[in-house]
Formats: sequence, C-alpha cells, structure tokens
Amino acid sequence: MSDKNTIMCRCEDVDLEKIRAYLDQGFTSFEDLKRLLRVGMGPCQGSTCIHLITQEISKVTGQPIERVKSHRIRPFLSGVLIKDLVGEDND
Repeated sequence: MSDKNTIMCRCEDVDLEKIRAYLDQGFTSFEDLKRLLRVGMGPCQGSTCIHLITQEISKVTGQPIERVKSHRIRPFLSGVLIKDLVGEDND
C-alpha cells in the first residue's frame, strides 16, 4: 500500500500514515499498535484490519507474514443467555 490516507482500521479510523509512524518508532507488533491506536478493538474485533496491518508489519520489518505475531484473542469470561438479555415478561 502506498497512499498514506488509506484507512487501515475502519472501526477506529486509523490510516496507514499513523500505522507507519508507530512502526518507524519501533512498535512492530499488532499488540503494540492495538494498545497505542486501538486497532482491532472496534466492533469488528480486528476481522477487517488485522490482515492489512499484519501485511504492513511484515513489509516494514522484513519478516515473512507467517512470522508476524497475531493479536491476542481473549474469549468472553462467560456466556450470556438470551433469556437474561430479554428480561422477564411483565404483561
């Protein structure tokens, strides 16, 4: 990618220029960028941006894309039942 205005994370409105600025400062993992720029923390939880950002990390660091660490996926602590979300029916 070459256009610095290319949006890399739509949910958090982070463009390529911001990603490259942090990569140039030595923040070369998705976890670093996630903590600094909130990429991968929006409603899509990284399903849109993780591949684009991982490619950019690979390009800047020279690592093969398979060697770039992916972000940490943390499962929910516990599930929520639909009936608990709906509440009681008070007709």
